[in-house]
Amino acid sequence: YKHSKQSGGRGQYAHVIMGVSPGKPGDGFEFINKVVGGRIPAEYIPSVEKGVIQALEAGPFAGYPVVDMTVTLTDGSYHDVDSSDFAFQIAGRQGFKELFMKGNPQLLEPVMSLEITTPDEFMGACNSTIAQRRGRIESMDERGGMKIVKGMVPLSEMFGYSNTIRSLTQGRASFSMHFEHYEAVPFSIAEEVIKKRREEGKIR
Repeated sequence: YKHSKQSGGRGQYAHVIMGVSPGKPGDGFEFINKVVGGRIPAEYIPSVEKGVIQALEAGPFAGYPVVDMTVTLTDGSYHDVDSSDFAFQIAGRQGFKELFMKGNPQLLEPVMSLEITTPDEFMGACNSTIAQRRGRIESMDERGGMKIVKGMVPLSEMFGYSNTIRSLTQGRASFSMHFEHYEAVPFSIAEEVIKKRREEGKIR
């Protein structure tokens, strides 16, 4: 990506060549500098990284932060007069956005590990609540005369779940949940999320 601006007096110039690759879930962000031979002066490298981090946090896709990403700076060029920290920051930010959007990004959502403790006669009803919430049952067990159902359910589907379980089981079942991992949002739902955020003016 080449950032070049001239409007009388000192201009702005920064040129970066980067590669972007997805990391494994939980890896976080990694910035690798492979520039050699002073093609980009060392003092400008942190500015490129800062620009990339700004793009990650702002979220080029649907306005949500980007996670688990490796960015490798491989080459570029500069101008003795027109290059600056600010110019390379812009180049890092815009360069990442362009690369990222070409890579068919996916919207992720938090998935919760759910455990329901219920009397036997309500187990079928409890299992149905998981399926109705885009969830999946992982295991069914027994403990102290109660049935234990374990599953995975998207957090976005769990609002109001306490009332649902209480109503279905006459208050005799309980549940607990904790964050497990992120998973890709189904395409149709992702489209609706993006459409809504665009209508709210949060993304263009």
